[in-house]
Amino acid sequence: MQFAKRMDRFGEGIFTKLSDIKSGRLQRGERVIDLSIGTPNIPPAPHVIEALCTAAAEEKNYIYALSDQSELLEAVSSWYKKRYNVELDPKTEICSLLGSQEGLAHISLSIVDEGDIVLVPDPCYPVFADGPLLAGAKLHYMPQNKENGYVINLQDIPEHVARQAKLMLVSYPNNPTTAMAPDSFYADLIAFAKKYDIIVLHDNAYSELVFDGQDCGSFLAFPGAKEVGVEFNSLSKTYGLAGARIGFCMGNAEVVSRLRILKSNMDYGMFLPLQHAAIAAITGDQSGVETTRKAYERRRDVLCEGLNAIGWSMEKPSATMFVWAAIPGHYEKSEDFAMDLVAKAGVIVTPGSAFGPSGEGYVRMALVQDTEILKQAVDAVHDSGILIRSME
Repeated sequence: MQFAKRMDRFGEGIFTKLSDIKSGRLQRGERVIDLSIGTPNIPPAPHVIEALCTAAAEEKNYIYALSDQSELLEAVSSWYKKRYNVELDPKTEICSLLGSQEGLAHISLSIVDEGDIVLVPDPCYPVFADGPLLAGAKLHYMPQNKENGYVINLQDIPEHVARQAKLMLVSYPNNPTTAMAPDSFYADLIAFAKKYDIIVLHDNAYSELVFDGQDCGSFLAFPGAKEVGVEFNSLSKTYGLAGARIGFCMGNAEVVSRLRILKSNMDYGMFLPLQHAAIAAITGDQSGVETTRKAYERRRDVLCEGLNAIGWSMEKPSATMFVWAAIPGHYEKSEDFAMDLVAKAGVIVTPGSAFGPSGEGYVRMALVQDTEILKQAVDAVHDSGILIRSME
């Protein structure tokens, strides 16, 4: 058998490796506290589940959707106007995604050709890089360093690279670093994209998971944003619909149109009952959004305060459902520390190296367990003795 050479660009993902380790421990009857994958355990609000179940009981809803219902597009438009003060044309500036992951994996196919340069954050959510690689792009990493608040420094991008680049992927609040970008960054980003004729994709999956009384908006709310790019948003974390796979691409009509054409050749649209659930989520009672935000903030406090108390120093994240923490000083490699942590404490985290070269030296922990389980994780880390050398 012979296979596509493009697969040579990919190895076995770290999440597959961690999953195998978890399965082995469970089969041996050993404890596992999994903080590796950002899989929300907070369910959708009852009215969203009811809308999904009601629509799923209708036999007529099992046909191919083929396209987005006008009611869904109007709902998304109203949602963005009310929540972000962004005007969107339902007919030309909105396209549904089968989850943001699907969109991030495929949109490069509609923008770049083999060998084109794509600007990617470092560290970044893996599909930010994997999607362009599938399209045959060359990646140029944009470091997100602690010294700059984990925000991309656009001035560090070489002139010759900027002139050749066709697409730039950006995301704040950021996964995995949890950073938020100041308004000045977006003004600079739009000016940079206009100067070099670069399409911007901003992933806005965590704008509702912002803590300590802070607020976060949309890239599209900044003047000129729709002239240069689009924004992805997802109902996975905000509304507890992760497994349902509901997301949207919004903004520049030409970019949206190209993606819609591509998707029409790849899938038959979003399952109609899921469209009904999405409408219920973004137009119905929004109190569950605040409940979800408070739950993640409590989890953040329990985990970070607990780990700091036992000698693992880290800052509380200002946003997202993750904690980005430097590994203890007596470890050189984040994967070595992550493997020791699961072996000695039964706690699974994701090594920062899985998110790109600049992620080395860190681990990401997902706040996907209830507070009591997180307290148990802190106790397990303490009892394992894995931090002792860093405290000496």
